[in-house]
Amino acid sequence: MGIGSKLTKLIKEQNTNANELAQKSGVPAQTIYSLIRRDASKVDIDSLIKIARATGVTAEYFCSDEISNTTTIAAHFDGDEYTEEELNKIKEFAAFVKASRK
Repeated sequence: MGIGSKLTKLIKEQNTNANELAQKSGVPAQTIYSLIRRDASKVDIDSLIKIARATGVTAEYFCSDEISNTTTIAAHFDGDEYTEEELNKIKEFAAFVKASRK
């Protein structure tokens, strides 16, 4: 399932539409329509994060069917200390990179 399919599903579940999501997220409606129409597998990370926040999901939701937890990610940074917010951003970016491979 591509990003567009997942976005379509979220829009329906939240009883909203692409124009309302555009206003709420700050991502142009044309970009949202394009993601849906192409069922995109690649998207600008900033747009993806804005859409994720506006819909109440993580960017990882759009990129992967697998769920990773923050503890696993933190373990890969051997002794470095990150805030919860920083770990979430790392997790979102990792999911984005992973989705770009497809």
